[in-house]
Amino acid sequence: MRISSCCYALTGLGYSTPWSVNAGFITGSETTLVVDTGACALSAATIHGYATAVRPGNRIVVINTERHFDHIGGNSYFRDLGIDVHGHVSLRRTQEQFRQELDDFNHGIANPARREHNEAEAFFYGTRLENPNCTIAADTSMNLGDCEVQIILTPGHTPTNLSVFVPSDGVLFCGDCLISRYLPNLDAGTIADWQDWLRSLDRVERLTASVVVPGHGPVVTRKGVPGMIANVRSILERAIADGFSPTRPASAG
Repeated sequence: MRISSCCYALTGLGYSTPWSVNAGFITGSETTLVVDTGACALSAATIHGYATAVRPGNRIVVINTERHFDHIGGNSYFRDLGIDVHGHVSLRRTQEQFRQELDDFNHGIANPARREHNEAEAFFYGTRLENPNCTIAADTSMNLGDCEVQIILTPGHTPTNLSVFVPSDGVLFCGDCLISRYLPNLDAGTIADWQDWLRSLDRVERLTASVVVPGHGPVVTRKGVPGMIANVRSILERAIADGFSPTRPASAG
């Protein structure tokens, strides 16, 4: 969907029920910046198709908002096209971790015949692990021609999280720093990480974005942005006070 003069969101890309994942792209007069590549090469092909259709003559670059495979799984599709992928300097996943991701997906298939058939391989068809080949270690900016974007480090969900802000359009692509309607995933972090996340929310809030593309869930416009930020903040504050994630298994207590 087109959400501003130069920003587009691709929502509801396949991941794992009931979760879907979002991506997007920003079109300048010379360069299109793709934000996240989905969980697999098939999702990446969809993202690339929309981005090239909107501005077929543009150079394309990619940025990952974090290290989890639902945001970087399609990197190999873009790298095979010779497209640079930017990401946090600490974003380094291993082949062993990627193989475990595929195994976990297959183990999660409820139907035993489909699980035995290893149908997760269909979802990950043509997908292989590719880490970013261009690293980001601090806040920076990127010029797309007639559009300047700000890249802001927003750690917390993971230490590798970053957000992409388009000041001219008031649009923020924030990855899993913000989640719409889903519970945020705190399970990957510690109390110290959640405290970092609160500080990242403060940074995001000061941007006063008019449109936010969260990592998961519906796009949120100006009227709903403060409530979304407040909701994630309250969940983090409760988790810090309790000392555990709200989605921890019941047996963990």
